[in-house]
Amino acid sequence: MKTTSNYQVNEEGFFGNYGGAYIPEILRPCIEALRKCYREVIESENFRKEFDVLLRDYVGRPSPLYLSEALSQLHGCKIYLKREDLNHTGAHKINNAIGQILLAKHMGKRRIIAETGAGQHGVATATVCALMKMPCTIYMGATDVARQRPNVEKMRLLGAKVVAVESGNKTLKDAVNEALQDWCSHPEETFYLLGSAVGPHPYPDLVTRLQSVISKEIRAQLLEKEGREVPDYLVACIGGGSNAGGTFFHFLEEPDVKFILAEGGGLGAETKETAATLTIGTEGVLHGSRSLVIQDEYGNVSEPYSISAGLDYPGIGPLHATLVKTGRAQALAITDHEALAAAYELNRLDGILPALESAHALGALHRLKFKPSDIVVLTVSGRGDKDIDTYLKHAGEFATENGMQ
Repeated sequence: MKTTSNYQVNEEGFFGNYGGAYIPEILRPCIEALRKCYREVIESENFRKEFDVLLRDYVGRPSPLYLSEALSQLHGCKIYLKREDLNHTGAHKINNAIGQILLAKHMGKRRIIAETGAGQHGVATATVCALMKMPCTIYMGATDVARQRPNVEKMRLLGAKVVAVESGNKTLKDAVNEALQDWCSHPEETFYLLGSAVGPHPYPDLVTRLQSVISKEIRAQLLEKEGREVPDYLVACIGGGSNAGGTFFHFLEEPDVKFILAEGGGLGAETKETAATLTIGTEGVLHGSRSLVIQDEYGNVSEPYSISAGLDYPGIGPLHATLVKTGRAQALAITDHEALAAAYELNRLDGILPALESAHALGALHRLKFKPSDIVVLTVSGRGDKDIDTYLKHAGEFATENGMQ
C-alpha cells in the first residue's frame, strides 16, 4: 500500500516518481535483508536507547542553534545557524554513521565499507569503526584524496584502509562505484555504510531518518528561543542529500516552511563545469536509484564539477528530486565564487569557518529576499579546517585593506 505523501517513502521504495532499487542480483539478498529489518531495528527501544546515548555523550548533541546577529543584520531578518560543525568529527555525518554501525552489528556483519567525497563521512565511518572495533575500507576519489588531505590522514590514523580511486573523474561518483563493486564481491560479511541519501532503497530513507535528529532538535530549540517550532525558511547545502534530508525531515508536512537547497553550481549551471543536478539534471538511474542525473542525451553520466568535494556528485537523493519537482523546495546553483565569498564573510563576521559545502548554503542567502519578521535556519553541515588549503589559495581574491570582504 502506498503512503499518502510523496515525501515519505512507499513500500516500493519511491518518493513520488523517484527512488526504487535498481541493483545487480548478487546484491539483492543484502538489500532485501536490510529493507526488511531497518525500520523495525531503528525504531526499537533498545536501538533508540543506545543511539541516543551515543549521540549525547559521544557526538555531543544537541548541536547548538546559534542566532547570528551579524548575518541577521546583513539580511534584515533573524538567521539561526544549526551548528553541525561542532559535532565530534566536525560534521553532521557522524549521526548517520553511528546509527548504521549499530544496525550493522544487529545484522551480524563483520566488515564495513564506505565511500567519501569531502572526507567527512569517511572520518565519521572510521571513527565509529574504531569505537566498535570493526575493520573498514573507505573508497575516495584520487582527486578528493589530494584536495582533502587532512581528512585522509585522520581516517588512516583511526585505522581505516583508504583506497584512492583512479577511475573516471576520480571523485565521489567513482568512489561509490568502487564501493559497490567491493560489496558485490563480499556480500555476506560486508555492510555498506552509505553516507548520503542516495542509492537503492532503503538507503535514502534510512540515512534521512538517522539524520532527522537535526530537524527534531531545531523544532525544540526554536520553541525555546522563539516560542514557535516552525521557521519561515530552512536552508541547506546538498550533494546527495543527507544534510538537507535531516534538516527538512520533521518539517516535510509543514507547507509554510520554505525549503532552500544550495547545490554546487561550480563555474555556473550553464557551463559544463557544474554539479547542479537539481537545476540541469534529467531523469535517470544512478547507483541503484531513479532520480535526477547530470547526463547527456544518450544517458551517459557526465562528470560533475564543484570546488566542494562533497557536492560534486552527478545525482541527487530521490526525496530531494521529488521536493523540487513538486515545487515544495527551491534549488539554487551556487557558484564557487559565491560560496567562497560567503565563507570568508561568515569567518569575518562570526569567527566561524564553514566547510565549503556549508558555504554554498551561506551563499544562497544573498539570492533570497527576506521580511523583517522571517526566521531562517541554516545548517552549517561541517567545519572548514579540511578546506584550509583551498581557502588560503583563494584568499587573495577576497582581500581588502581591512582583511576580507
